[in-house]
Amino acid sequence: MTQIGLLSNARTDFNDVDLYRDDRLFTHAFGIQRLPSESILRQRLDEMPPQQCHSSLRALNLDFLKTRSLGRIDAGGFPLVPVDVDVSPLDNSGSKKAGVSYTYKGHDGYAPIFAYIGSEGYMLDTELRPGKQHCQAGTPAFLHQLSADIKTLGLNGHILYRLDSGNDAWENFAELSKERYIVKRNPRKESPEQWFALARRVGTLQESRPGNRVYRGIVSHLRPGKGNGGSEVPVVFEVTERLTDPDGNLLLIPELEISTYWTNLPCDADTVIALYHDHGTSEQFHSELKSDLDVERLPSGKFCVNQIVLLCAMVSFNLLRGLGQEAIQRAEAAPVRIRVRRWRIKTVLQNLVYCAGKLVSHAGRLELHLGRICPWYAVLRDIAASYG
Repeated sequence: MTQIGLLSNARTDFNDVDLYRDDRLFTHAFGIQRLPSESILRQRLDEMPPQQCHSSLRALNLDFLKTRSLGRIDAGGFPLVPVDVDVSPLDNSGSKKAGVSYTYKGHDGYAPIFAYIGSEGYMLDTELRPGKQHCQAGTPAFLHQLSADIKTLGLNGHILYRLDSGNDAWENFAELSKERYIVKRNPRKESPEQWFALARRVGTLQESRPGNRVYRGIVSHLRPGKGNGGSEVPVVFEVTERLTDPDGNLLLIPELEISTYWTNLPCDADTVIALYHDHGTSEQFHSELKSDLDVERLPSGKFCVNQIVLLCAMVSFNLLRGLGQEAIQRAEAAPVRIRVRRWRIKTVLQNLVYCAGKLVSHAGRLELHLGRICPWYAVLRDIAASYG
C-alpha cells in the first residue's frame, strides 16, 4: 500500500517514501499503520513471494473495476466494451537492471504488455517483459488471463478485443474467438498489386482527395497466421492508390498502400476500420502512465520487484482514472467547464490530488480541512460523501 500511495502521487523512487515520514494523511488514507523506511520498503518488496503478490494485486484491481461503469462503443449496433492490448517499451537506457535489453524502439529498456478496458481507459492487466522479447511471445497466456478477468467482471460476450499486427498469429484466436475482435493483419510477403486487383474487383471505391483512390471491402477466404491453422476468418481491407504526391504532382508509378484486418464483427468495412483507428487512443494511455505517473524508469535492479511495482502502478493508475471520472460526473459543481469524457492523469493530480489542506485531529476523529477559496472543494466534498 505504501508503494501504491507513492505512485498515486507520481512518486516512483523508493527514497521518496521519506517525503511522507510525517504525513499523517498519507498513512491514514492508505491504511498504513507504520510507514516503512526506504531500506525496509526495498527489503519487503524483495522478499514478497512473486506469484502470490501478483495474484493479490490483480484481484485488488479487479475488485475496483467491478465498482466502475465501463464505457462502451457502438460496433454496428452492438454496444461492446473495448479491450485494447498493446506493447509499449519503457526506456531504461544506461542501467544494468535485470531484463533490460534492446527494444524495437531503438533504446534499452523493458517491453511490457498492457490491456486497457472501457472507453475511459482503465488498465485491466499488465505484464513486465524483457526488452528483447517479441510482442507475440507469451501473448496467448496473457489473453487467457484476460479471459479469466473478463469472466470475473461478468462481461462475457460484451467485449471487443483490438490488437496490432504484431499479434497476427493463429495461436491467439483460440481466446479471441470467445469474444468479438479486430486484429490488424501482418501482410508478410503478400503482393500489394494482388490486393489492388482484388480491391478493384470486389471492393467499393470511396470518396477521397484528388489523386487518391481508396477501395474498401470484405473477403472471407483467408486463414489467420501464415494460413496453416484455424478456420477461415473474414478480412476487411483498405487499399489506397496514390496517383499524385502531396504537392499535386503526378507520379510516374502509382503508390499502393494496403491495410487489412481480421474480424468477426458483423459490420461493414467502414465501421471496422473506424473502430480499429480508435484503438490508437491506447497510445495516450501509455503516455499517461509513463509521463504523468513517471512510470518509465523502474526503481529496482531486480526484474521480479519491478513487476510488482508495475502492478502497483496499475492500481494507482485506475484509482486516479476513477477519481477523474467521478469529477467529470459532477461537472456542474466544477469551477471550470468540463467538456471531455476523460481526464488525463496529470489533470487529476493537479486539480484534485495536489489541493492544499490541513489534517485536524479532534474529539477522536480526523478531519481534512480545505482552504476557504479551494476551487474544487464542492467536487471533493461530493465525491467523499458518495463513499460514506
